[in-house]
Amino acid sequence: MTIDYSQRLNAIRAISGVDAVAIMPGTSMHYFTGLHYFLSERPIILFVLPDKLGLVVPKLELATIQKRADLNAELFPWDDEEWFMPAFQRAVDMLGLRGKTLGIDSLTMRAAEVLGLQAVDPTLTLKPVEEALLRIRAIKTPDEIALMRRAARASEAALGDLLKLVQPGMTEQEIAAKLDELQFKHGGEALAFGTLIQTGANSSNPHGETTDRALQRDEFLLIDFGCQVGGYHSDITRTFVVGSFSPEMQTIYNTVKLANEAAFAAVAPGVLASAVDKAARDVITEAGYGPYFTHRTGHGLGTDGQRFMPQISSSAHYPLEVGMTFTIEPGIYVPGLGGVRLEDNVMVTESGAESLTTFPKNPVL
Repeated sequence: MTIDYSQRLNAIRAISGVDAVAIMPGTSMHYFTGLHYFLSERPIILFVLPDKLGLVVPKLELATIQKRADLNAELFPWDDEEWFMPAFQRAVDMLGLRGKTLGIDSLTMRAAEVLGLQAVDPTLTLKPVEEALLRIRAIKTPDEIALMRRAARASEAALGDLLKLVQPGMTEQEIAAKLDELQFKHGGEALAFGTLIQTGANSSNPHGETTDRALQRDEFLLIDFGCQVGGYHSDITRTFVVGSFSPEMQTIYNTVKLANEAAFAAVAPGVLASAVDKAARDVITEAGYGPYFTHRTGHGLGTDGQRFMPQISSSAHYPLEVGMTFTIEPGIYVPGLGGVRLEDNVMVTESGAESLTTFPKNPVL
């Protein structure tokens, strides 16, 4: 995938109300520059100004930026002997930031960087701009969508193979390990997150963990997993039963499936993200399970597994735009019985929505 980083950086420069924007290591820095720095005890800050870039960077990390002459960044290196505060001061002074307004991603900038910058210049105003940054990243290009499709295909092929092997007596950890292996076999380059396998009553905790509990017949088997291709994620959940459903289990499953379908049908350009959440939530509430749907309907998806933009939640009162990608994953979780979640990866199109995930919602193995 060919990326025009100058175009992405110019999108940052178009953010209003700030004189410069500070970008921290991680997925945002990689998205906007291609630099593979990670967040550590050694602060790194990229300053994006209207006419240049500045980078506070430990000397031991200089090799990465020195390979990127195209960025033409002004460097402010520091070492363990002086530590980072003098480099902060040099950057603020030489970039002309004293008394200015600096946009920050308050979801990733830590207290160490905030307090350090404020100590260097108490007149420097820090303004949160994470929503603007995420809005830029939220609109995917065709090349980005192609990588997400490949990730979804790899995950779904792995799940198809896994279901031929799953049987009562296998532990959650054994099932997870096999699914991880199969995702790599089918082209996944890394896991999107730790694979979550929950059986029986364990599946009633939407953010539980994979344990050594063994799968039994006639109980829920919830599988939440994904992989990365080119740094872009898939994130899929399907719920099954090995054996047969009780009447209540069948009702819960059918309700979640209808909620998933209702949310997908609500997606279109200009529709509020909160309206998509409401479409799913109304189905579950009308079936009498409202108190058992305890999380948002979905989250943004891309180079982060769970992104702030767009959230598909009751508080997300902003319109969906063509090219946004996110999950739709309603669920019902009944303590002592178990839970059902059905999660798809969705893209907003000119005419509505397209699901990048197509694995059937057939619950009985």
